[in-house]
Amino acid sequence: MNYELIQAPKEYQDIIKNLMQFYIYDFSEFVKCDVEEDGLFGAYPYLEDYWGETNHRFPYVIKQDEKYVGFVLVRFIESEEQNYFSIAEFFIMKKFRKEGIGKAVAKQIFNLHKGQWEVYQLESNKPAQLFWNKTIDEYTQGQFKDRFENDRKIQNFVSVNI
Repeated sequence: MNYELIQAPKEYQDIIKNLMQFYIYDFSEFVKCDVEEDGLFGAYPYLEDYWGETNHRFPYVIKQDEKYVGFVLVRFIESEEQNYFSIAEFFIMKKFRKEGIGKAVAKQIFNLHKGQWEVYQLESNKPAQLFWNKTIDEYTQGQFKDRFENDRKIQNFVSVNI
């Protein structure tokens, strides 16, 4: 399995915007989300910020054999309680799932952004919970905490180079 994770410069914004339609379609199974009058899902409201808040938002595209496979949007959140990285959005096209790309990309992202992490999934999104629990368990060798809060499953851990 060979893939390429590219930190996306501004020229990739429209590509992520387009891939976001497939992501929202997949996600509509778990949230109330309908297409608008033009037949498309509404625009992702924070996408532009990923090229404006360069110390707090990190956009990536994933390619395999020069074809787009998905994207990852990472955020760095600063608060009085703690500072941490979080996966805002993570998408692998269905055709490429079950090949290990998602798990490999997630681990690479954790290695690129050292520090405290908080990854969450909707309580209703059982496939995502299974993926993230297994991936984070492998990455941290079981050194993570998880909890349910506000209808979300949340995993906390510190990224390390393994």
